Amino acid sequence: MSFLDGSNFIPWTAKRVGGFGGNISAADKALPEMLHLIDAHWYHHAPLDPLWYGIQGCVIATLACISICGNGMVIYIFSTTKSLRTPSNMLVINLAISDFLMMFTMAPPMVVNCYFQTWMFGPFICQIYAMGGSLFGTVSIWTMSAIALDRYNVIVKGLAGKPFTMARAMFWIFNIWSSSLIWTVAPVVGWSRYVPEGNLTACGTDYLATDWVTQSYIISYTIFCYNLPMAVIVWAYWYIVKAVAAHEKAMREQAKKMNVATLRSGDAANTSVECKLAKVALVTITLWFIAWTPYLVTNLTGIWQLADMPPLATIWSSVFAKANAVYNPIVYAISHPRYKQALYKKFPILSCGAHADETTSVASGTTNVDNDAKSTNA
Repeated sequence: MSFLDGSNFIPWTAKRVGGFGGNISAADKALPEMLHLIDAHWYHHAPLDPLWYGIQGCVIATLACISICGNGMVIYIFSTTKSLRTPSNMLVINLAISDFLMMFTMAPPMVVNCYFQTWMFGPFICQIYAMGGSLFGTVSIWTMSAIALDRYNVIVKGLAGKPFTMARAMFWIFNIWSSSLIWTVAPVVGWSRYVPEGNLTACGTDYLATDWVTQSYIISYTIFCYNLPMAVIVWAYWYIVKAVAAHEKAMREQAKKMNVATLRSGDAANTSVECKLAKVALVTITLWFIAWTPYLVTNLTGIWQLADMPPLATIWSSVFAKANAVYNPIVYAISHPRYKQALYKKFPILSCGAHADETTSVASGTTNVDNDAKSTNA
């Protein structure tokens, strides 16, 4: 394998003189057809130690295996189990599909590029790769917001809320994909552009250009595809927690008047319902922050030139964002009691010795809690 050095191709191993890096830069590894996409910023940084490419390749391959298996299983279970094919669960399936496609399409090229230590697939695939990553990430973020709104409609509004039908679910999903596609196609048609990331193993938005066109896109994308869905999630979960807390308080007061320990059968758990719900909300929002905030910070740091970003920092922020595809199946599906029932039924080996009656008991208890919340808020 050879890499560009000025105007001549020479072996990468021959360039490593005077210790790691020699007198070359991170951008010198780019193939000739990619040079017009490389920002001058990367010529001021030494190339990464090959060990980092190996670590990155192993990490993204591991995350891909977990995400593809986890989200693939979610899609299969929810699609083949009749009781799980509800309008609300269509959002969960949509989330799993976007996360599945994220890792299925993003991870293999990155692993190959980590092996060769540069982008190997040319400018056109670089555009498609970056657009796909942005599309699937945006779809996932807005689907999480839609799930939060659906839960708000059920738990806070109760019977007063507008029924969430299958047609309405499909309409929401269509809007999520179409609006996300508009935002992610924009750089392809001239509003900003997609370029290789710092160590040339992935492609993303050009956050190093200082022109107003590029900056306006980054700022607009941040507002509508990060700040707005984040605000929706926080707003929805805030009212959900308040509603459930009020419900629990009313239940305890009624039980006290009736001189009984509790009005709900099976309420022997020490942790209250509102605490459990608050933890789920906290985990959801925290993981969302962990996944996407580093990439947001990288983009804003680049367009405003707040710091001198090394290649290592930029590529790991991209990996963190892709890692969100691993978290979502756990948060939204594995915690679903009926999903676990169907999972253990179709894949008994995954039950880890759990008895069917125990699984049924857990599902029944959770259903009772949900029904209590709905009826009280109605």
